[in-house]
Amino acid sequence: MATVILTVGLAFIGYLATYLNGLRLTQRQARLTRVNLQLSEFYGPLFALMEANSRVYDTFSETYARPDGRDPFHHEIPPTEQELTRWRTWAGTVFIPNIRAMRDVVVTKADLLIEEEMPPALLQLCAHVAGYEITAAQWAEGDHEEHLSLIPFPGQELREYTRDRFTRLKGEQARLLGRRAGRSNRRRRSEGAVLV
Repeated sequence: MATVILTVGLAFIGYLATYLNGLRLTQRQARLTRVNLQLSEFYGPLFALMEANSRVYDTFSETYARPDGRDPFHHEIPPTEQELTRWRTWAGTVFIPNIRAMRDVVVTKADLLIEEEMPPALLQLCAHVAGYEITAAQWAEGDHEEHLSLIPFPGQELREYTRDRFTRLKGEQARLLGRRAGRSNRRRRSEGAVLV
């Protein structure tokens, strides 16, 4: 009788261990699937667009800097007509399409956010794009009085946000896959550094 009880007890413990292990693996796989979606459909595209936009803007600023090194929009002397024409070309061709693409990622994939509420930098991005929609519409009508969005671009905050979340999710993805995070990712996390 004791042998039967022991056998049944061991079988039950084995079943319970198998069930709990299967549950843990299923939860891990579900978390990995979500992290992969967050990276491929939200944070990855947002990070890439933000980095590309920042680099192109830096190139514009360096290429068309005034003799003192500042760009025309960050100067006490207003931009010349030639500088404004050049800006409209760059903004209409590169900057506005990039920020629209960023806004579209935020608006269509908000369910993939890490946070429970929309971060202020993302709300500011959406408002900035709306402000540029008005400016671009005025340009299309031949009105070149305005050249910037009425709502400032959250450049520094957005760059820090996208880089931090992308790096954090890549680390979690590596952990879920059973890999160690890259040395640079571990160092950045341990130092709390955010590259800008």
